[in-house]
Formats: sequence, structure tokens, C-alpha cells
Amino acid sequence: MVKAEEGSELFCKYYERWIRMYKEGAIREVTMKKYEITLVWLQKLVPDLQLSELNRITYQQLLNDYAVYHERQTTMDFHHQLKAAVLDAVDEGFIDRDPTRKAIIKGKAPREKKIKYLN
Repeated sequence: MVKAEEGSELFCKYYERWIRMYKEGAIREVTMKKYEITLVWLQKLVPDLQLSELNRITYQQLLNDYAVYHERQTTMDFHHQLKAAVLDAVDEGFIDRDPTRKAIIKGKAPREKKIKYLN
């Protein structure tokens, strides 16, 4: 892998490669499905975002766009999955600074829980 090429790689492509490299075979299948759902949302929300364009503003906008459709806790889970990959990109030198630092997590209000009764 050449670092000059890494910065121009699409963020969603980097994330996909990252989950295949570090998560596949290391986590339970149900958890892997959550990472894959995060990948689908990345492809939907930021299909053209390059890794080199990832900064605090673009990352916060991504979280805000995701939060429109999801509750706060789900947005937090999305953030944690992305943050792990982004921190590895920072460690590798593909990104200069951590864009996930001080991210604000938003989301829809939790829906009302149904009361469960014993028969």
C-alpha cells in the first residue's frame, strides 16, 4: 500500500477494507453485520468523500445526517464503529488529525417503550 494513494481513496472503500482486515473472523457474526450496516450507510451518505477530505466538519456533518434517521444511541454506535477505523487511518498517517475528536452525537428522541405484561 502506498500512502500517496491512500489519501485519495474513498472513505467508504477504506472503511470496507478496514473491516475486512481487522474485524472479519475476529468478531461475532451479529457484530459483523452491524459493521456492514455502517458501511451501507457510509455509501449512502458520503459516497464521494475521500479519506483526505475527512476533517471535523465533514465528520460532524456525516454524524448529523445519520442522526436524522436514527436515535441518539444508534448514532453513538455508528460513531464508535467509524472512530475505530478513523483512528487507525490517523495512526497510519493517511489523515493528519483525528476528526472524531469532540464529535457531538445527536439523534431522534427514543421511541416510547411498550410495557410488557406477563400472561
